[in-house]
Amino acid sequence: MSAQLFTSIFIATLALTTLAKIWLARRHLAYIAAHRNGVPEAFAGQISLASHQKGADYTSAKTRFSMLSVLFDAALLLAFTVAGGIEKISELSHDWFSQPLVQGIVTIIIALLLSSILEAPFNIYSTFAIEGRFGFNHMTFRLYLVDAFKSLLVGTILGLPLLACVLWLMGRMGEHWWLYVWGLWVIFNLLILFIYPAFIAPLFNKFSPLADEATRARIEALLKRCGFTSSGLFVMDGSKRSAHGNAYFTGFGKTKRIVFFDTLLEHLNTEEIEAVLAHELGHFKHRHVMKRIASTFAISLVFLWLLGLLMQTSWFYQGLGVTTQSTANALLLFFMIMPLLSFLLGPVMSAYSRKHEFEADSYAVKQTNSRDLVNALVKLYQDNAATLTPDPLYSKFYDSHPPASVRIAHLKAA
Repeated sequence: MSAQLFTSIFIATLALTTLAKIWLARRHLAYIAAHRNGVPEAFAGQISLASHQKGADYTSAKTRFSMLSVLFDAALLLAFTVAGGIEKISELSHDWFSQPLVQGIVTIIIALLLSSILEAPFNIYSTFAIEGRFGFNHMTFRLYLVDAFKSLLVGTILGLPLLACVLWLMGRMGEHWWLYVWGLWVIFNLLILFIYPAFIAPLFNKFSPLADEATRARIEALLKRCGFTSSGLFVMDGSKRSAHGNAYFTGFGKTKRIVFFDTLLEHLNTEEIEAVLAHELGHFKHRHVMKRIASTFAISLVFLWLLGLLMQTSWFYQGLGVTTQSTANALLLFFMIMPLLSFLLGPVMSAYSRKHEFEADSYAVKQTNSRDLVNALVKLYQDNAATLTPDPLYSKFYDSHPPASVRIAHLKAA
C-alpha cells in the first residue's frame, strides 16, 4: 500500500466516523424533543412532567456539546497526524536528547500533555457550565485544579515506568514484542485493581464505614445469602463534587469493597438500597466483571498484534504524516487512530453490557422485592436527570444500560 492511499483511507474513515457520530447525536436530539412534552406511560404517576423535561433538557445539552467535542477531536487528530504535529514533536525530542528510549518517552509525554491542555476547556465547560446549570456540580474550581494535579501525579508515578517498559520491550523483544507487552499490560491492570481501593481512591475522596446500623444489618444479611465477602461497606463523599448518586464494587479478590455515594443514601430507603446492592451482586454472581476484564484483554491483544504488523511498514508512518519510524511514533499514532478502528465495536460492547444488566436485574429480583428495585431506579433516573426517551439507535451504539422504559418493563414482568 502506498502512503498516499493510506492517507486517503485514513481521512475518509475519520470523515465517515465523525459524520456517523454527528448523525446519531442529531437523531438522539430529535427523538428526545419529540417526546419531551409527555411522560412515558411506564413512569406516569411516578415522575412529574417537570422532572421528565429536565432530564430531556439535560441530556440534550450534553448531546449538543458532545457534537462540538466530536468535531474538535477530529480536527485535533488531523493536526497531530497528517498536519505534522507528531512529526514536529518527534523532531524536537531528537534535538533535545540522544538516547532513543528517552526520545520516545518525551515524544509521547509531550503529545499527551498537549492533548490534555487543549481538551481542558471542554472538561471545564462540561463541569461548570452544563453540570452547574442543571444543579449537579458541587465542585469548586480550586478542587478541580487539585484533582487535575493529583491525577497528573498518579499518572506520572504509575504511567511513566509502564511507558518506559513498553517501549523497551517493543525495541528489544523482536517481532513478537506484542506478546510481552500484552503480558505486562495484563499484570499492570490487575495490580491497579488490587491497589486502587486502598491507595488511589482515597487520594480523591473520603471513605467512611457505613454508619446506619439497620441498613448495615440488612446488607450484611444479603451478602451472606449471596455468598459474597468484602473488606467493608463504605460511604463515599460524592456530594463534594456532584449531586449524582451511585453505588459500585471496587477492588479485586480480598480487597473488594462495596461503596455507596452519600448522595445515593440520601434519596433511597433501606429496602431500595438493598435492591440496588442485589443488582450489583448479580454482576458478581454471574462473573460479569471477570468476563469484561477478559474481553478487554482479548481485544487489547488483537490490537497489539495489529500494531506489530503496521509498525513494520513505511506507509503507516508516512500516511499519517510522520517520516521517522520508531517504536514511540508507532505506539502514539496507533493509539490516536484506535478510536476509528474500534468505533464499530461500540454497539457490540454496548449490547454485551446491556445483556449483563438484564442478568443482574434478574438476579436482584430473586434476592429482593422487584418493586424496591423499580422504585430505586425511578428515583435514580429522576435524581440524575437521565432521559426516559433515548433514541433507540443511539442507545444501541452508546448505552451500557438498557433504556429506562425497557428495563422497568423487564423488571415488572419479572
